[in-house]
Amino acid sequence: MDKINSSPINQQTMDKKKAAFKQPSERTNNTLKKEGFVFSFVKPFPEAAKIPLPPEEPEEDPDLSEELFESKPNYDQDLEKEFSREEDTDAEHTLCNKYEEKIRPCIDLVDSLRALGIEKDLSLPAIAVIGDQSSGKSSVLEALSGVALPRGNGIVTRCPLELKLKRLPEGQAWQGKISYRNVTLDLQHASEVDRAIRQAQDIVAGPRGAISGHLISLEIRSPDVPDLTLIDLPGIARVAVGDQPKDIGDQIKSLLKRIIGCKETINLVVVPCNVDIATTEALKMAQEVDPTGQRTIGILTKPDLVDRGTEEAIVKILRNRVIPLKKGYMIVKCRGQQDIHDKLTLAAAIQQERIFFENHKHFRAIMEEGKATIPRVAEKLTDELVKHIIKTLPALESQIRDTFHKTSQELQKYNRGTPQTESERLFFLTDLIKLFNQDISQSTRGEEQLFGDEVRLFTKVRKEFCSWGVILLESDARAKKAVPGKVCKYEDQYRGREIPGFSNYRTFEDIIKEQIRELEEPAIEILNNVIKLVEEKFIELANRNFANFHNLNRAAKMKIEDIREKQAVEAERLIRTQFKMERIVYCQDDLYTHDLNTVKAQNVFNTSSEKDLKYLFAPKDSSLTVEMASHTSAYFSEARKRLTNQIPLIILSSVLHDFGENVQTSMLQLLQDKEKVNFLLDEDSEAAKTRNCLSQRVERLTKALQYLREFSSL
Repeated sequence: MDKINSSPINQQTMDKKKAAFKQPSERTNNTLKKEGFVFSFVKPFPEAAKIPLPPEEPEEDPDLSEELFESKPNYDQDLEKEFSREEDTDAEHTLCNKYEEKIRPCIDLVDSLRALGIEKDLSLPAIAVIGDQSSGKSSVLEALSGVALPRGNGIVTRCPLELKLKRLPEGQAWQGKISYRNVTLDLQHASEVDRAIRQAQDIVAGPRGAISGHLISLEIRSPDVPDLTLIDLPGIARVAVGDQPKDIGDQIKSLLKRIIGCKETINLVVVPCNVDIATTEALKMAQEVDPTGQRTIGILTKPDLVDRGTEEAIVKILRNRVIPLKKGYMIVKCRGQQDIHDKLTLAAAIQQERIFFENHKHFRAIMEEGKATIPRVAEKLTDELVKHIIKTLPALESQIRDTFHKTSQELQKYNRGTPQTESERLFFLTDLIKLFNQDISQSTRGEEQLFGDEVRLFTKVRKEFCSWGVILLESDARAKKAVPGKVCKYEDQYRGREIPGFSNYRTFEDIIKEQIRELEEPAIEILNNVIKLVEEKFIELANRNFANFHNLNRAAKMKIEDIREKQAVEAERLIRTQFKMERIVYCQDDLYTHDLNTVKAQNVFNTSSEKDLKYLFAPKDSSLTVEMASHTSAYFSEARKRLTNQIPLIILSSVLHDFGENVQTSMLQLLQDKEKVNFLLDEDSEAAKTRNCLSQRVERLTKALQYLREFSSL
């Protein structure tokens, strides 16, 4: 043995080992001196810190036999343990400073946004930890956090637990804080964490075995933890136990899918080595929401329970050859239940884990690849989280800005809170009414501001007027068809001593009056349609401007309804007067002569029209029928021109402009009764809640944008 130690080959090998044990991840270790183990937390992150990576770890001498590597001399092992505890202080300070400047703010930024409650509005980058019951999930989190978390049979984690780990400079005391709902409690010692989490879960989810989607936040500050934030989710249960709801399994799956389904979430799936990985529910759920494995990391636990002979199958999984994941797999060995009963400390468990992998025939190579032990997992998760944050920041900032603008616009609909003094309240009411009147005025002029897919009031009214024009054209066609029948009736019943060729003016008047009379009710229907549109628009504006003042809103609606009735009566009176005048058959000579000549010219030169007339008048074709048809068309052409414009003008004047002006005047009259100001400004409780909710959202989004600006300036 002494010969081996003193040989040149072995001395060269030990020199290489000594250099290897001073690799960057261990030169920058934060050593837990109280418990006597090494926990590597700091790893340069080129994407965030722009720090060049140190040279790779030297490879072992190929001449070194496997037997020598597997049966290490005690002297070699002692040297390795000593080297693993060495620290390069200068390198640590340099890298730590750059780490604090670049990487730590990334995690702090997202933690700050989550603390603001931004997750109520949009998803944030996160690492969610999922696993089947008894998968070793709690043990992994304990090893990362350095504190004992709740353990036991059944479902122990009953609420999402945000585990915020913040590394403090060496020598500072442990600090803890737990927050849920509106409660925040400071923790003085790590031993208080277990009981604090159980109490929080009883309050949030109830004392029985139910679960809740409300977040519990646990913050741990210590020199002995990595900078990392994880969200621990309830273990996947298949059978309800005790007082748990019968559908507890479905509830848990629904909660997990809601969180791990977000594209901003990295899924950390914990799977024990002693089960078939293809049958684990946690990995199945991760594959459902992330089929390509782009944002899933696998953590294998309990390697000491692997059946002899199946180790190579585990190695294949770790090397991504079974169920490939983009971010790969890692393996850890944490405290078991017996270790806890034997009071094995977390620090000692880390030591044992390192020794286990160093001396394991199959897993030693995995450790050398950086895919084993809790310290390596801590580095991996920190790197992945920071890269993920940096990748999603542009989209996150864009989402926050969009949500801020939409919420601000929505908040404007609810105005500001009601002032307290009488004079301020009167001015406030005046402003409300002025804004409402301004909206009314803009709507009647066709200049109102539109939201979304809204259509202008004037556009809707114009469509009604277009339908009125169609009604007039159809009436003209009916009048032409009625001429032969009217002429025949005259010939059969009323013709006296007139010789053929002389038309009867009374027959002409009867045809015209009947057609005019048939148009009166359709015109009233157009009036009713328009006044309904106007009333709906005015009520919509009242709801928009007075949404949180139910008395003022009711007063405005009552005035709108009263004025609507008056304007409808007035408009109907004017329309019926117009038709009363239209039943007086009269037209200026020059206008009528022009229209008559136009009709006759069309009858002569329009072949299709001539054929139509012959078809219509075939039963009793006569010059009298043709002449009567020409006169009827000529007169109705002029009457149609009048009615096409006159009816819309009456409606626009009475139903749109007068209606709007009278509503505005009536609303201003509310200001004269100062005793009713308080009554009118009585705020609706639901509206106040909505406004407060929107105000809080705007406030937290404003702070979020401020945090993003501060982060960008680093």
